[in-house]
Amino acid sequence: MAHADDAIHGATLSFIRGAMKRPLLTREREFELARKWRESGDQTALHELINAYTRLVVATASRFRHYGLAFGDLIQEGNLGLMHAAARFEPEREVRFSTYAAWWIRSQMQDFILRNWSIVRTGTTAAHKSLFFNLRRLRARIDNGAGPAQLTLEQKGRIAGELGVSLDDVNEMEGRLSGGDQSLNAGVGEEQDLEVQDFLVDDRPGPESVAMDDHDRRLRLRWLSEALGELSPRERTIIAERRLRDEGVTLEELGKELGVSKERVRQLEARALGKLKAALERRAGTEAEVFGTA
Repeated sequence: MAHADDAIHGATLSFIRGAMKRPLLTREREFELARKWRESGDQTALHELINAYTRLVVATASRFRHYGLAFGDLIQEGNLGLMHAAARFEPEREVRFSTYAAWWIRSQMQDFILRNWSIVRTGTTAAHKSLFFNLRRLRARIDNGAGPAQLTLEQKGRIAGELGVSLDDVNEMEGRLSGGDQSLNAGVGEEQDLEVQDFLVDDRPGPESVAMDDHDRRLRLRWLSEALGELSPRERTIIAERRLRDEGVTLEELGKELGVSKERVRQLEARALGKLKAALERRAGTEAEVFGTA
């Protein structure tokens, strides 16, 4: 394993040295290479464009080193971002490729950090992403480096306002960042005979509840099927189209299909629902028992 780590470390250093030696491109050369790649798929032009800005990958990875992830992994993610930038760059917009690529590189690394910083998902919304990468900086600025145990409500409000997020988002992210991952097998108590997982409550229904729910569900489905069998074909069509679909059709649409007015469809639907209710009550005793509301 040590030899593998050394090889990875050596490869990373070699990449960094090579990136820093490559000359930057002029605006004109950037656009020329980008057009060649975009219009004719020139692989040589693509490689020159990408290689010229691997130094951006190294610089951005250096900014994110304090998150505890391998520097080589950050560089790999940054290279992916650089390739995405090259694939999507539009020279006609008159924006420097270096500026465009910097955004893609940073975004790719940030997503990687969010996925791997903790075994618990830190958050995927724009608000959570902004808080993850800015909360510590803003907190240090607000409390002048004093580092209080907990931010005051006023301080949290200032952070929320500056980042354009809600106060709930600030509270949630502060809680996530203040505690690290903990093994479920960690000992609890002085003698540590118990583990953290021993105190976790399984709130899922037990086998008996699952069996009863499944029995009730099957019984209600049988009742409904038998009740539908008592309706006329036209009434069953109306109930199926209006009540048994995720998005029921309108009265007007169904009226056109059946060759009647939408008011007539409404009347038929009301009559069919009345028949279903009566049929179900005969089978179950009360409507409350049918729908589990007793």
